[in-house]
Amino acid sequence: MSIEIIIPELGEGVDKGDVVAVLVAVGDSVTEGQPLLEMETGKATVEIPSSADGVVEEILVSEGDVNTPAGTVAFRLSGEAAAPAAEEPAAEEPAEEEPAIEEEAAAEEKPVEEAAPEAEPETAQVEESTAGTAPAPANEQDIILPELGEGIDGGDVVTIIAAAGDEVSEGDPLLEVETGKATVEIPASADGKIISIDVAEGDKIVVGDVMGKILVAGGASAPALSEPVTPIVSAVTEAVPFKKPAPSEHKALPAGASAPLPERSKHAPIPASPSVRKFAREIGVDIYQVDGTGPNGRITLDDVKTHSKSLHEERGPGGTSSGGGIASAPLPDFSKFGSVRKESMNTLRKMTAQHMGACWSNIPHVTHFDAADVSEIENIRKSFGPRAEAAGGKLTMTAVLVKVLASAIKANPKFNASIDLANEEVIFKDYFNIGVAVDTPKGLFVPVIRDCDKKNMIEIAVELGEIAEKARSGKMPPSDLQGGCITLTNIGGLQGKHFTPIVNAPEVAILGVGRAAMQPVHNGTEFEPHLMMPLSLSYDHRLIDGADGARFMQWIIEALQQPLILSLEG
Repeated sequence: MSIEIIIPELGEGVDKGDVVAVLVAVGDSVTEGQPLLEMETGKATVEIPSSADGVVEEILVSEGDVNTPAGTVAFRLSGEAAAPAAEEPAAEEPAEEEPAIEEEAAAEEKPVEEAAPEAEPETAQVEESTAGTAPAPANEQDIILPELGEGIDGGDVVTIIAAAGDEVSEGDPLLEVETGKATVEIPASADGKIISIDVAEGDKIVVGDVMGKILVAGGASAPALSEPVTPIVSAVTEAVPFKKPAPSEHKALPAGASAPLPERSKHAPIPASPSVRKFAREIGVDIYQVDGTGPNGRITLDDVKTHSKSLHEERGPGGTSSGGGIASAPLPDFSKFGSVRKESMNTLRKMTAQHMGACWSNIPHVTHFDAADVSEIENIRKSFGPRAEAAGGKLTMTAVLVKVLASAIKANPKFNASIDLANEEVIFKDYFNIGVAVDTPKGLFVPVIRDCDKKNMIEIAVELGEIAEKARSGKMPPSDLQGGCITLTNIGGLQGKHFTPIVNAPEVAILGVGRAAMQPVHNGTEFEPHLMMPLSLSYDHRLIDGADGARFMQWIIEALQQPLILSLEG
């Protein structure tokens, strides 16, 4: 009985897609639910599963087919493999099948081993006869960069997949080239053995360049060798589960599981579609470190996501990674262009570089820009400045903003939280500590002012002066740099305006403040000069939506323009 496997609807409003991978071959035994095909729709990569048990009789689609519509017959299966499952002693069959198959496999391997000595003289004779007619070097071929697309004459080598000595089949990827429009796999043009790869990652190559050499299997003597080679290759293929699992192995394994795979070589071809490899590169995952759970160890999008999640779980409290991540690009020799000098990073700079890199890589940032009219609060600040000075502090705009920000996160709890991805939880904090970025000769410090909701502006102003002095003198204890809920960074003193501050993980937001300037503001009938202060709010889009960010920014603006809000809602 022949069973047709039809490509189903690929999603809402999606009626066609491109075939990126055929996951089975003719003769393979498949089970219901097993992925047979991968298709790319432009929105996602979709696996097409088998709708029944059976043996693949015919494959009617090919990798590279584009705009294949839903309803197309992709495979025909024979229903023979499903017959044993209908027999009554089905529960006892798996225990009896395994030794029987092992005996059959041993019986099949033994004749091959015994036949080998007899086959050697024939092979030797063939080699001697071909040696006289076609010299061995005739089998060597150059690996040449083919046409990469219309109007594309070259690209950069981004990944070397194969290495000298690797056995490859026609169509196996040898390397990846980035053209500026896309990343393209360069496949082997024939079966054979790689002699050399003569390009390196980072090299620029053009169409027609020789990238290496391959010893083509058979070559000019292929017809003479075809008879003895075919049965040996067939026997080896059946003996290696990685190449073609026996039907019984599919039944013996639990649903969704795959046979144990040999350790993957760093230069071995990766069993993953281009879209999966591209996704891994974009999120900073080394595809060679990902374990594939698909058929024959094929790597799926879910495998990459699972591996990425495991890397995130290994990250320490500071957010830095203990492994994985995107490797830094190698630098050129700058001394070729002129005189250079080198200076080792101090500990603070190294920690800042590592932490900021991790924050930028792991947090999907959104920055909301706006401006607040601070004309009235600036007048109040100047009027009460002497009181702060009498208490030993200076009533700066930073001190005012610390108090406003503490009240803002109290009124908007989502901004006083952290994300725990490992446990899929959001941690809300009932304390209100504000980190303040301080510029020092050694680098950037972010000391924390604690319990700002319980302190008035003069108390905050005094404490700001104290922590700034400790930071600049290098006498800041580690405890003063911990426990912040949100960070304030003010570049107004450096004439800065709007910018995009990086969220200081594990916080979820940071407020950047620029230098206030007089601007014309229309009051309904005419323009009036007002002191406008630029604000830049960056936040973690995994927790905070755009509407949340807009409301939070508006709360801050209203509090600066109507300070009574601090008492009414803060």
